[in-house]
Amino acid sequence: MNNHDIDYKIFGEEMQCVEIELDPNETVISEPGSFLMMQQGIEMKTMFGDGNEKGVLGKLFSAGKRLLTGENLFMTAYTNVSSGKKQVSFAAPYSGRIIALDLSQYGGKIVCQKDSFLCAAKGVSVGIEFQKKLGTGLFGGEGFIMQKLEGDGLTFVHSGGYVIEKELSVGEVLKVDTGCIVAFTKDVSYDVQFVGGIKNTLFGGEGLFFAQLSGPGKVWIQTLPISRLAARILQFGTSKKNGEEGSLLGGIGRMIDGN
Repeated sequence: MNNHDIDYKIFGEEMQCVEIELDPNETVISEPGSFLMMQQGIEMKTMFGDGNEKGVLGKLFSAGKRLLTGENLFMTAYTNVSSGKKQVSFAAPYSGRIIALDLSQYGGKIVCQKDSFLCAAKGVSVGIEFQKKLGTGLFGGEGFIMQKLEGDGLTFVHSGGYVIEKELSVGEVLKVDTGCIVAFTKDVSYDVQFVGGIKNTLFGGEGLFFAQLSGPGKVWIQTLPISRLAARILQFGTSKKNGEEGSLLGGIGRMIDGN
């Protein structure tokens, strides 16, 4: 086993955090900004990439790959430098669920949306996954590039809303909103399909494309992607600013107020 063997507990329901227990000299890596708290005896170190690179060029190449996925150039490593067990905790950036994935159980690789990685045992490689089909990259909702997590240790990803797990058999197809995919195993085939139909396209309100996931493998689906939540908040804020809330009653109120 190449990755550090860490233990963990996940706390909370809608706003979750994960507590990582480190034995002496064990290390966990995380995204900047996800840190919540840690005990005395844990040393924090900021580094380029995920810490698996050799030499300056390797570090720069890894940092460049992270930049392409929209992530921070730096990652943070937390190492237990004491003689006893210590805990460090990380929190998700928005309401949703934290998913613990043991990469050794999924063939050593998971593909996930580019902003879902939270933290992992030292030794897990955080890279990029290029979609082979141009159409998938242009219309897949997550862009041409997704993240890949490789290794044989524990890694943690976060999602929006509730998480649904689906096990796809060989040849089984699941059609999903493009923004609702959190992660899938390496054998799952990912493509995008045109919704089809003039009424569906113009009035369906679900976009022009949906994602098509083909088995075998496992997929994780989120019920409330952050992009959908942000769009609704923006829509509500714009309506409030323009005084459009309340429809007919709102218009009557504005007339009474002289507006």
